Amino acid sequence: MNNHPTATRRLRGAWLPLAAVFLLANCSNRPPQPPRPYTAWVANSVSGTVAVVDLQEMRILTSIAVPRPIEAKVRPENQEVWVLSATGTASVIGYPELRVLRKVFIGGSAASLIFSRDGRAAYALDPARGDLVFLDAAAGRVAGRVHLTTGTKYLALTPDGKTLVASESDADRLAFAEVGSQKLIGTVETGKAPGPLAILPNSTQVFVADTGEKKISVADLEERKLLANLETGYVPKSLILKPDGGELFAPSADSTLVILDAFHDDVEQNAAIGIGPATALIAPKSGTLYIATAGDGNVMALDISTRQVLASTHVGTQPVALALTPDERYLAVADSGASSLAILRTDPASLVATVPVGSGARAVVIPDWLRKP
Repeated sequence: MNNHPTATRRLRGAWLPLAAVFLLANCSNRPPQPPRPYTAWVANSVSGTVAVVDLQEMRILTSIAVPRPIEAKVRPENQEVWVLSATGTASVIGYPELRVLRKVFIGGSAASLIFSRDGRAAYALDPARGDLVFLDAAAGRVAGRVHLTTGTKYLALTPDGKTLVASESDADRLAFAEVGSQKLIGTVETGKAPGPLAILPNSTQVFVADTGEKKISVADLEERKLLANLETGYVPKSLILKPDGGELFAPSADSTLVILDAFHDDVEQNAAIGIGPATALIAPKSGTLYIATAGDGNVMALDISTRQVLASTHVGTQPVALALTPDERYLAVADSGASSLAILRTDPASLVATVPVGSGARAVVIPDWLRKP
């Protein structure tokens, strides 16, 4: 990247509408295979429960009481689901026990839980106190803390597992902490209100959505310096990086998807999407980008190689979280407005079922283990 650190790059791609190629639900004579016996775990913030749904039988196995759950993550190399509560704890739910095995205190609040690749360590934020918290996941205890700005709630771990990056939104900067020493090693000023983060697979650059203006900032991870402020024309709401790191997708609140060349830091294209994008993910095997739009209750499927819309499926009233089955044949959609979990078949795209799960569905995860009879 050759530009000056404070340079601002302007949008070079013209508005290019996406070609819509919608799939027919019954394009094959062979009946689709039902889901394998995976389980979907849905955090319901209003009802204070975690609903465990059998995706093969499409029914709730159990609901587990957890106070004000806001986030759920699967611990790698273990059959545990960790559920963050707004109250500042992580409830560790075991499988096949389907009950809370222990609780881990994080602080006055909790956000952005991340595990190391082997599941032995975990990291989270305590926005109320402004702390980055290092956790011994095996022992279920706090191993260290780094103080950041109060209100910090976005965190990312480099793929090499060496560096944590936090968006200090109120200070308009990124903070870098070394995993090994558990110490702050630097900060970088960004655009206004830095939020969601995306890191290249080679751990060289971090992208941050500047949610207070129409920009995405890029920083060098090794030298910890600002490389560019990319002017996108729209306020980015989230960032989704292509698995090979070549492209970055940034949905905006203005019903626009901004597509960037992540290797050359240029805006390639803008595309119209649904109303109020809430979350998105990429299916790595099929190369499909799924975007849930809470404003119109739809999930859009986009082929990231051709930029064609494969399908737009109405799932409910306010979809806010997505999770794919490990085989990518089914997509689970948590709907906070309908208090349900929508189950979609991905090919051909179609809504299979909706399962009531509890009030305020906030997050959903699907572990790679199968339900035991």
